[in-house]
Amino acid sequence: MGGAKLVLVPADTQSKPEVARAEAERLIRDGADVMIGAFDSGNINAIIQVIKQATKPIPLMIDIGAADQLTQQGVKYAFRLFVTSTVLGRRGIEYMLEMFKEKGVTPKRAVFLHVSDLFGQVQAEKTMEWHKKLNAPFEVVEIITYPVTTQDLSTEVAKAKAAKPDLILAVTRPNDAILLVQELYKQRVDVLAIIGPGNPGFYQPTFPRALGKLAEHTLANAPWYNPKSSLTQKVAADYEKRYGDPLTTESSWAYQGVMTIADILERARTTDPDTFVEAARKTNIKEHVISGGPIQFDERGDNVGASTAMVQIRDGRPRVVYPKQMAESPVVYPIPKLWERV
Repeated sequence: MGGAKLVLVPADTQSKPEVARAEAERLIRDGADVMIGAFDSGNINAIIQVIKQATKPIPLMIDIGAADQLTQQGVKYAFRLFVTSTVLGRRGIEYMLEMFKEKGVTPKRAVFLHVSDLFGQVQAEKTMEWHKKLNAPFEVVEIITYPVTTQDLSTEVAKAKAAKPDLILAVTRPNDAILLVQELYKQRVDVLAIIGPGNPGFYQPTFPRALGKLAEHTLANAPWYNPKSSLTQKVAADYEKRYGDPLTTESSWAYQGVMTIADILERARTTDPDTFVEAARKTNIKEHVISGGPIQFDERGDNVGASTAMVQIRDGRPRVVYPKQMAESPVVYPIPKLWERV
């Protein structure tokens, strides 16, 4: 962008908070100027504790991490580009309501399955909160929790089937997302839709690749990229050429996180952490690749412009179906029965 060259120094959290803490301490000790990450709210929370206790704290840009409490701890050096769980929960219900109205088909009963990690717990809580606030027309008749490391969801799906749902709602990670749909197919669970109200599992490239036609028409509300943006189209084409996979939430928000840090540093004209904070609070990036409005940070460090899109797997790829101004395809709802596709 015209300023000093940014050098990325990798640090692997191994998806373990204790490792995330140790890696954050190492980066600060080795002289890093700013951190970005960490794709998991539990790991990010551990990193924030390190920043709190550091003699010389450095800023953290949360590119992916939704749990509300991350920016509610009074740490001025933490900024979140990503959406909060509150926004994720609200938009998930709003898109469902829009879909029911558009298609004229209203479900009555839903079963909600979710992983038991910090993200899963918080996302389930926020989804249920907005389900009540927005007077969603369906009842959540069962909430089923399971560990993120599970290798078998047969018992959970049998319990879900017994509740006779019209909808399956799910907050999953990639591996259990595959297990869930496979089990729904095996047990012939007949529903109007399979929806992730805030779900990273359903849009990962591994999901349609592993499931083929069984993945089709699965819906996920996600912090996405804006496919109508010319900048996004350029970045997406370059990404797929380099890596062979389509641009997703993780790649687009991580890209924008680095670009946002570059924008802040260029305006700050120094790596001094307090000057970085001052410059970050004046951020106003209108041209970017992510869903939502201009990137601006409030007093807590949250991006007030951050929003989501509802995507649906179509021909093996996630396509935006809501909001309409970003839509690439019309939504398919109700969905075809899983066992009639193979």
